[in-house]
Amino acid sequence: MKLKICGMKYNTSEVAALQPDYLGFIFYDKSPRNFEGIIPDLPKSIKKVGVFVDEAINVILQKIEKYELDAIQLHGNESLDYCKELKDYCNAELDSAPHLEIPACAGMTEIIKVFSIKDEFDFSQLQPYEDVVDYFLFDTKGTLPGGNGYTFNWNVLKDYPSTKPYFLSGGIGLEEIDNVVSFLQREESKYCHAIDINSKFEIKPGLKAIEKLEEFITNLSFRT
Repeated sequence: MKLKICGMKYNTSEVAALQPDYLGFIFYDKSPRNFEGIIPDLPKSIKKVGVFVDEAINVILQKIEKYELDAIQLHGNESLDYCKELKDYCNAELDSAPHLEIPACAGMTEIIKVFSIKDEFDFSQLQPYEDVVDYFLFDTKGTLPGGNGYTFNWNVLKDYPSTKPYFLSGGIGLEEIDNVVSFLQREESKYCHAIDINSKFEIKPGLKAIEKLEEFITNLSFRT
């Protein structure tokens, strides 16, 4: 099981020292965690994820180049055609895609598409994205696109029909440790690729509480 710590803004190096598998940087100006700084040098084992909400593709490509992002997370209402176009740019070699108007970003292949859940979910809407995205991410449906601070009903995932790996997100904190452990022992966690944490481990938006993160990681033994 892998760990993604999202909403990075201030103490990135300290969080990186805990060796998560992913660090998420939000590029959405309506978010209090909107990232505009410089990402410090990170271990190669940590993948940098850029989080976007209905952003123009050329802006995403600029951020990929500027911050050397390893993956992008689409947290809005991005259509299938949008995802296909973005995938084409991300997979094309710079010298083999003369038809592309925007320079391609060779080597950046991971696309994470977010779907929000509350008490029920129509999983049929995932099917068109199966061959386009690399991962799904299931978050809690709320007033904001992420960072709402509460969990959705994980029992919904008993009906997960896919073999596509997914991230489990949405209000996961120290008080959910027992629930996370229980979930990971159930059949519906079979394709859970990573646990995604954010707002429950903050002193303020974007400033992570290191001791809480250490406790969470120790209790769930992500590195074993």
